[in-house]
Amino acid sequence: MTATVTATVTETLGSPKSTDTPIGEAAVILETTIVQHAPGWTVFRNLYMAHGTLYVVTADREAFPSIGRMTSTGIEVKNPNNIEEREATPGDMDFLTPEQAKALWGPDHEIGETLNRIVSIEGNTWLLNDPHQFLRHYYHLVAELLFGAWAMWTGSFTAPSQDAAFQYASTSAYPPPPPVDRIIFAHSNADGWRDSPGFDAYFVRAALPSTSIEHAEDWFDRIALSTTNTSLDDAYSAAHQRAWHFPVVMLVDRTAAFHGEVCGSRTQRTAAEAWEAVRVRGQLPGIKVGGWWAPVREAVWKLAGVRLDDFLQPTTQLPVPETIVITYISRQRGSRRKLVEENHEGLVDALMELVERKGRGWEFQPLEAERMTKDQQVRAVSRSTIMLGVHGNGLTHLVLMPPSRLSTVIEIFYPRGFAHDYQWTATALGMAHFSVWNDTYVYHSAADKPDVNYPEGFQSNQIPVHGPAIAKLIEDRVEGRI
Repeated sequence: MTATVTATVTETLGSPKSTDTPIGEAAVILETTIVQHAPGWTVFRNLYMAHGTLYVVTADREAFPSIGRMTSTGIEVKNPNNIEEREATPGDMDFLTPEQAKALWGPDHEIGETLNRIVSIEGNTWLLNDPHQFLRHYYHLVAELLFGAWAMWTGSFTAPSQDAAFQYASTSAYPPPPPVDRIIFAHSNADGWRDSPGFDAYFVRAALPSTSIEHAEDWFDRIALSTTNTSLDDAYSAAHQRAWHFPVVMLVDRTAAFHGEVCGSRTQRTAAEAWEAVRVRGQLPGIKVGGWWAPVREAVWKLAGVRLDDFLQPTTQLPVPETIVITYISRQRGSRRKLVEENHEGLVDALMELVERKGRGWEFQPLEAERMTKDQQVRAVSRSTIMLGVHGNGLTHLVLMPPSRLSTVIEIFYPRGFAHDYQWTATALGMAHFSVWNDTYVYHSAADKPDVNYPEGFQSNQIPVHGPAIAKLIEDRVEGRI
């Protein structure tokens, strides 16, 4: 039986203090503890790696979740589903008692050793075990992986609170989470996490400018250095190994996240497991208004040249925007999932007519990513009140919208189609989300949404939409009739 894992937020996180004894010289090997856990998202203290296996050193194995809820093989997902091949084995993660760890990595006094065969990787690490197929994609990397990672990382080191002020507060009112010293993509080379438009690298470098990034080749280097070549060095027997020590590491695993009820049964969004875990424990400042995400959003804004002093941080309530800015993410130059051309033109005409009729305080900005720099796109999104577009990667920009009482995402689907991606993300940031099927729309709360459905035509370049219906939806939303 697995014990319940709760966060230990009273401890101060960071790199080992200068007064600490380096683990290689320590008389004992530090035991592994968990700061925070949700399926697929685990923040550890004192996790070890030797010859490619992650090791939990503990005298109380029952205090930890099952291995399958923490990690997996990390191999690519294939159809038909290869879930059994992806399930974790003892070669991926295993448990050692302190005595077993000492026998493996402790000094061999018979050959005159005095130090443990352990090398500490100083600082704080995100170890990402996802396969590359979900990395080279703007939505999956930013709005799923990074989104969930920041929620878990922030929540893990924030004291629980259920106060209303905390739920609306900016993270600037609370100590920032510890720095992320490195990210390790264990299954991706340097190209494998960079999407074709280049927004993955732009976003990660902007959000975490001081974080170093390692790839699969670097991970293999660490594996090789922890493996003793006994044929060339008789002093090192097969019973003794080297190990790497992670003082603080967040292990992220996509397959493990799907073992959770939130991701596996309700949302199919891996980030939902992390977000929900810290939400229910009251560990995300500004949870109702997306305030916990503000440091990431504002870091990207800053890189793009957005004036941060133009934005008021929410405290007890969200601001009402002075200008209603409608941003239409157009996919008409793409190869799939785009509107019937006549419907696209009708939608643009209806939105232009709306802002002209409403007059001052209303603005329409069509966004064609192919014709804009990344900085231009970020600056445009940073002004947006309403974002709309066909279901697709461009809607990932919603994570850069400023929070307000009217922040809204309108997602256009092929008739009868639905996916959780942007509905869940918008809701997690405190925004309203509407699904549109031609001239019909539905507002979705976190608990009230249709089932996922990919009908024939979901990927079509002939998706219908009724422009006047969209314009009316926006007007009704702004005027408070919805």
